[in-house]
Amino acid sequence: MYSVYIHVPFCMKRCGYCDFNTYTAHDLGGGANRENYANLAVREMVLVRQWQESQGICEPPAATVFFGGGTPTILPAHDLVRMLHAVRDIWGLEPDAEVTAEANPDTVDDRYIAELKDGGFTRISFGMQSAVPSVLATLDRTHTPANVEAGVAAARRYGLRSSVDLIYGTPHESEDDWRMSIRTALSLGVTHISAYALTVESRTSMGRRIAGGKLAGPSDDDQASKYCIADGMFSRAGLQWYEISNWAAAGDESRHNLGYWHNADWAGIGPGAHSHYNAVRLRAWDIAHPKRWAEAMNAEAVPWQSSERASDSEDLEERIMLGLRIRDGLKISEISRLAGRQPAEGCIDSLIGDGLITYDPSRSAVVPTVRGRLLNDLVIGKLFEAYGL
Repeated sequence: MYSVYIHVPFCMKRCGYCDFNTYTAHDLGGGANRENYANLAVREMVLVRQWQESQGICEPPAATVFFGGGTPTILPAHDLVRMLHAVRDIWGLEPDAEVTAEANPDTVDDRYIAELKDGGFTRISFGMQSAVPSVLATLDRTHTPANVEAGVAAARRYGLRSSVDLIYGTPHESEDDWRMSIRTALSLGVTHISAYALTVESRTSMGRRIAGGKLAGPSDDDQASKYCIADGMFSRAGLQWYEISNWAAAGDESRHNLGYWHNADWAGIGPGAHSHYNAVRLRAWDIAHPKRWAEAMNAEAVPWQSSERASDSEDLEERIMLGLRIRDGLKISEISRLAGRQPAEGCIDSLIGDGLITYDPSRSAVVPTVRGRLLNDLVIGKLFEAYGL
């Protein structure tokens, strides 16, 4: 499986909790402006394909394409379509390729969504975050909540699948607030929901407010309780977890998300985007600032900030971490083959006894329980120890 991720680094405003590589300026220099962004992204695709060929990497047609940000839909729809068609022309697209655009609900309407559909998009992920005005205010989110419903309805009319993103654990968010957000999201009729615990980086506006004592920080216990509330409500509504932070109706799982967790290859296009190639065990990341990113391509260089090649042990660690995040589970037989040894005696039984995993002998796979998902780092650490990593 091969995927392409396209990062659009522009936003209307920077939310207080956001630590993503995003910029509110219209023009960042070096040709990196909103009007020229599609041209630059296509140029990077050409350079990346040339690099792949120089390394003997022959990728199949892309199975998924994901436009993330930032706010991809701050650009005209025809720019997103142009970038998608460049992926098709450079690598090819599988006939049933999944093509997703992240959207701020305030930036799309019927006409915009219709243009995405006509251009080959199959899915839109709406940034909802919360249905409670006070929670949105704490997050510095300014979108109009009613536009989430309007966007999902428009996507449905044009035959696009929809997902919504939620955040839980915002300071002063009560459990009743969280239940209201979940009920509102479910009432939209979406078949995929992502729910992420709020994480706060010190360099963000929210991080500075917390450090200065002006705002309480997130609570691990509060977030664990809200995770369990979400898992229960989603499950009762027919959405089952397939990755720690993602729930979907059967068959509506995000194939792009699963590609990451199954350790597939992907090309990252855009400032700060990451790439991953199994054949050469390479991880690379683009220059973060759009101006320097653009200047690198003007010099005919793949605009990578840096790259690294994973050692045998690092590759094994990554496979363990990824496998323990998904409902498909971690295949112990495969890990043991790669490690050249079996896990330490009693490790798997101990994790089962502690209620952290289940074991499916027919697939030789361990799957985290709800408790294991909440204590995922602990489970990963135990498996590292079991393999002497």
